[in-house]
Amino acid sequence: MEKYLLGIDLGGTNLRVAVVTSDGQLVEEMNVKTESEKGPYYVINQMIKLCENIMRERNIDAIGIGSPGPLDVKQGIILSPNNLPGWDNIPLVDMLEKALQKKVVLDNDANAAALAEAIIGAGKGKESVFYITVSTGVGGGFVFRKQLLQGANFCAGEIGNLIVESDGPPHHALNVGALETLASGTAVKKRGIEELGLTGHTGEVFALAMTGDKEAQKIVDQMITSLAKGIANIVHTVDPHIIVLGGGVMQSKDYIMPLLVERVNDFLYPQLRNKVEMVNATLGTKAGVIGAALLTQQAAF
Repeated sequence: MEKYLLGIDLGGTNLRVAVVTSDGQLVEEMNVKTESEKGPYYVINQMIKLCENIMRERNIDAIGIGSPGPLDVKQGIILSPNNLPGWDNIPLVDMLEKALQKKVVLDNDANAAALAEAIIGAGKGKESVFYITVSTGVGGGFVFRKQLLQGANFCAGEIGNLIVESDGPPHHALNVGALETLASGTAVKKRGIEELGLTGHTGEVFALAMTGDKEAQKIVDQMITSLAKGIANIVHTVDPHIIVLGGGVMQSKDYIMPLLVERVNDFLYPQLRNKVEMVNATLGTKAGVIGAALLTQQAAF
């Protein structure tokens, strides 16, 4: 019987579980509401039931989980994610391994998505891929020759805390002027509420900017400038063959990308200008669950 990998994408709103082949092809996917308000043990029990149902029909080799951070990847513990209240020091890997009797690997959701986009998505065929997600927060992951680079303390690619404006807004968990506080969907939404009187949907700011509204354009321009500074820092540090951008904010890619490419060039060495390949992610919401499964092939079992 053919062996498959099982991927779990644990989000604050949705819980996705998928069967994936060893080369990253999606075979079967289930998507349910996380119901995080019911607490971690309710969600974990739901997770186990979904996995058990699949394992009755499929020969599963290993299980990978992509989760919001912060995490202790080495110990397999979820520490205290902002969008999973009550998930404090939850030993998820140990709990699943005991319940399912399979090897389980945990990493953050941005790393999982990075791996999928690098191996079968927009970065396929490139030697080095830096993936950036611009959504509620800003995250990243760096894949070199199909291997996720995690760093000595499993914090490689945590670009959300890069300082891009020394006098930027404060944050309870990040540096003052961190990239996430200036370029995330949350940052754009906050300014849309405060400065434009919008109802709170991030996409409203981009929609208004596209109609020519000067105040909305100013908010988007400042967001793009901050993101461009972060990307320039990445390029000058690891010089990837391609940068892949995903996440909810990039749904406005037709408006954002041309401006972003131009602005990134403003912050690069002259010899690097117009040489950095930047593309949109292609896997959408499936990147996280596919990448989670592929995490199992990154670990030394």
